[in-house]
Amino acid sequence: MGQLCWLPLLAPLLLLRPPGVQSAGPIRAFVVPHSHMDVGWVYTVQGRGSMPTTASFQRRKPRPREGCCLAQGRSGITLMPPDSLLGAPSIHESMRAYAANVYTSVVEELARGQQRRFIAVEQEFFRLWWDGVASDQQKYQVRQLLEEGRLEFVIGGQVMHDEAVTHLDDQILQLTEGHGFLYETFGIRPQFSWHVDPFGASATTPTLFALAGFNAHLGSRIDYDLKAAMQEARGLQFVWRGSPSLSERQEIFTHIMDQYSYCTPSHIPFSNRSGFYWNGVAVFPKPPQDGVYPNMSEPVTPANINLYAEALVANVKQRAAWFRTPHVLWPWGCDKQFFNASVQFANMDPLLDHINSHAAELGVSVQYATLGDYFRALHALNVTWRVRDHHDFLPYSTEPFQAWTGFYTSRSSLKGLARRASALLYAGESMFTRYLWPAPRGHLDPTWALQQLQQLRWAVSEVQHHDAITGTESPKVRDMYATHLASGMLGMRKLMASIVLDELQPQAPMAASSDAGPAGHFASVYNPLAWTVTTIVTLTVGFPGVRVTDEAGHPVPSQIQNSTETPSAYDLLILTTIPGLSYRHYNIRPTAGAQEGTQEPAATVASTLQFGRRLRRRTSHAGRYLVPVANDCYIVLLDQDTNLMHSIWERQSNRTVRVTQEFLEYHVNGDVKQGPISDNYLFTPGKAAVPAWEAVEMEIVAGQLVTEIRQYFYRNMTAQNYTYAIRSRLTHVPQGHDGELLCHRIEQEYQAGPLELNREAVLRTSTNLNSQQVIYSDNNGYQMQRRPYVSYVNNSIARNYYPMVQSAFMEDGKSRLVLLSERAHGISSQGNGQVEVMLHRRLWNNFDWDLGYNLTLNDTSVVHPVLWLLLGSWSLTTALRQRSALALQHRPVVLFGDLAGTAPKLPGPQQQEAVTLPPNLHLQILSIPGWRYSSNHTEHSQNLRKGHRGEAQADLRRVLLRLYHLYEVGEDPVLSQPVTVNLEAVLQALGSVVAVEERSLTGTWDLSMLHRWSWRTGPGRHRGDTTSPSRPPGGPIITVHPKEIRTFFIHFQQQ
Repeated sequence: MGQLCWLPLLAPLLLLRPPGVQSAGPIRAFVVPHSHMDVGWVYTVQGRGSMPTTASFQRRKPRPREGCCLAQGRSGITLMPPDSLLGAPSIHESMRAYAANVYTSVVEELARGQQRRFIAVEQEFFRLWWDGVASDQQKYQVRQLLEEGRLEFVIGGQVMHDEAVTHLDDQILQLTEGHGFLYETFGIRPQFSWHVDPFGASATTPTLFALAGFNAHLGSRIDYDLKAAMQEARGLQFVWRGSPSLSERQEIFTHIMDQYSYCTPSHIPFSNRSGFYWNGVAVFPKPPQDGVYPNMSEPVTPANINLYAEALVANVKQRAAWFRTPHVLWPWGCDKQFFNASVQFANMDPLLDHINSHAAELGVSVQYATLGDYFRALHALNVTWRVRDHHDFLPYSTEPFQAWTGFYTSRSSLKGLARRASALLYAGESMFTRYLWPAPRGHLDPTWALQQLQQLRWAVSEVQHHDAITGTESPKVRDMYATHLASGMLGMRKLMASIVLDELQPQAPMAASSDAGPAGHFASVYNPLAWTVTTIVTLTVGFPGVRVTDEAGHPVPSQIQNSTETPSAYDLLILTTIPGLSYRHYNIRPTAGAQEGTQEPAATVASTLQFGRRLRRRTSHAGRYLVPVANDCYIVLLDQDTNLMHSIWERQSNRTVRVTQEFLEYHVNGDVKQGPISDNYLFTPGKAAVPAWEAVEMEIVAGQLVTEIRQYFYRNMTAQNYTYAIRSRLTHVPQGHDGELLCHRIEQEYQAGPLELNREAVLRTSTNLNSQQVIYSDNNGYQMQRRPYVSYVNNSIARNYYPMVQSAFMEDGKSRLVLLSERAHGISSQGNGQVEVMLHRRLWNNFDWDLGYNLTLNDTSVVHPVLWLLLGSWSLTTALRQRSALALQHRPVVLFGDLAGTAPKLPGPQQQEAVTLPPNLHLQILSIPGWRYSSNHTEHSQNLRKGHRGEAQADLRRVLLRLYHLYEVGEDPVLSQPVTVNLEAVLQALGSVVAVEERSLTGTWDLSMLHRWSWRTGPGRHRGDTTSPSRPPGGPIITVHPKEIRTFFIHFQQQ
């Protein structure tokens, strides 16, 4: 972004730059040893494969950019490995072995020097080491080091999650997974974040980490222009109030790393090798036999110790000029470092001693430190900090032509799979909880059930990593993530099927088939949301005549039509209304046919109206012949001249909005000699997108329950196969059903691919809304950000792309068009009244680094993303957007089986009492975590000291409940109000509530015992001066305020 664009943001920075804040004494440098260990990216976590071995210093592209080991100053210096390494095969790959090298050697070396420190970040590798590698002696040493504060866990989540394309629910899950392990195993609770590698920073992050109990947050990657300006203004540290509704109640002190980021500066002027990396670069699959690693720094000797000291001190002083206090954070480490901690500390120990012995003349003192050591020293200074509001740091660029906005869409299939797995886990958690409470209703083994839940929790947590769901990993690592997710989802479906079969036939399992073939099907449909939901579920059946009945034998509104996927099968659409956290069960049988006198009610049959192929028109003769498709909320008008959508009339506002949709492609460069390229990370279009089609076919499948509009886009008039498709659905909600959400949406499923090489596919929706080229997109499904179009000197298209995780909208003074998504996409407005969603990318380039790591994104898949469109007034769409987004994310789970002869005896529709919340309150989780620790911290600590660590059984009686207020302050006159609920009444279907404990976000803190640090933000002002509304401790009646997320342990009366 040009400097002028940042002036409004920089004004408070410049005003808050006080003269003479730094003390006259020496600068105090906190040397923080660490290893950045990606859970995936290029190498699988555990497995075998083949991969070129290159310097870890080359993580990401060696393009000029901030930080890591690439940059010296702002322009950047690239360190290349020896040529012989670029093609060296790696026959075996085991990240577990690498993790063992890091943790084994670090623990050993920390025990040898009281002054030494180390921070551990992500839990997946540590847990693998702890459970499968560490000896009893090493485990004892870890506990001692933690107790002494010389080993410190920061973040503590299962991974370091991405901030742009992850959903808040999954961020909370992976944090909860890691925190639960750390607390159960060691009784510790991380207090600081170390979010150094996600590609841009979300405004959800400060709220998330504040709710988790953190005292300070550390990030790194923000736009290069903004970082340079903040460095100059000494504004890299501030108090961040990420939520406009929660404001100072959930603020957090934030430190943004300077341009060197999380890696030690690699350039030293007296050597042609890197500096401060004495163990060199990790080699896969096993250490070199001669013990000599690539790019090992020169050992510290009496001959060069002064030169090393001068280099380190010069860098510390350079950094000190960018911060307001004399305390300088100096991270020592980088990707895959400290696999030989012995040689690392053996060289750094004398260097630090030498500097400290000359501190007076050098003006710098140094010490090993944890992140907590640094933040405690900073907090003790009691400096007044500026406040940053709820704006995020997205998008992220490292240069004018390096906008990291491509990963918002990269590997769309993996993004979709990750979200489906998350939704399945969400449903399975509450389904199992309802199965156990108030009393188990079958023979399911709870230990086995917990194993299925834990397997999927692990997989969903893992894929939130900043090189996983982002699509920035190698193909084999993508396959690893997908395999873990698929395996976890299979186990979850087995668990769900076991629960349903116990419910249907508690005494005996149901036969799945008979010799004569199935007599029909049964479907059990579970609603995982805590509201009554009316929706359509779609099944595939093999017979054209179908009769659907419910638990009481009554016919159910349904519709049959030709399948869009299987020519010999049929799509069966069933209208269902399901109370919160409840089931509906249906029998599906073929009808008797045209027998005399049969009056058997059957699913209605849809009829199809086909429209011939139309060429793309380059003139404005369209709109003469319009075909309406209507339900009770909308009339969609289709243009017969083009086979495209023409406009939408919305009933409540009685307004018609011009709406046209088409597919376009950005043609991007793949030759580094010809200019900037696109890749997994970057989106670098050379020019505007062009239409990706020449002709469109259309058919309208009209039924009494649903009408579908199917549009097929062909690259040319004679093409046999279409590359793109839109399937739009409007539902006709019968009288007597509360179908407000169902009526007020146009459901669209797209098909895109396979793409031609170096194409980036977008769906562009053009309207006559006077949007001023402003769109709104969400941060992680939690809050919305205003995204005005900004003109740049270079790369304006890419730098105006933003992540859409769950929702986006554009509006004018009368109407708003909302887009809801079931996976993350890049989104932009490239013209007034336009919004485009990037659906798919297929890229290849000849850049050696990309080729070496197989990161060219040659994705030949066909993707099928889904968007729901809402059109209406501001008030209507405000009321519906959040609940509709959740209805899309958490659609009912359907368990579908064959009937063998006679139907099972179905339970009554109200046999299990519903769980229902007010419409502005979302049940974020209801689960049985199975933790083995006592909720009482003193008791848990005593048990750990006594060595009672593996004896406790999984606690099946403790239920984790988390509630989330969906609305911002002032967003809606009714729904934005605080909401009071009685948990005893809400949860009475699960039994009698005997105790309610309010906890921190991840459950490890008793909230009444959590006292986060206050940071001064003005004269006499500390965090906490404005407190949250008073709450009676431990009672079942709670009041949840706008955007609050509140977490509880619920204990029920055991039966």
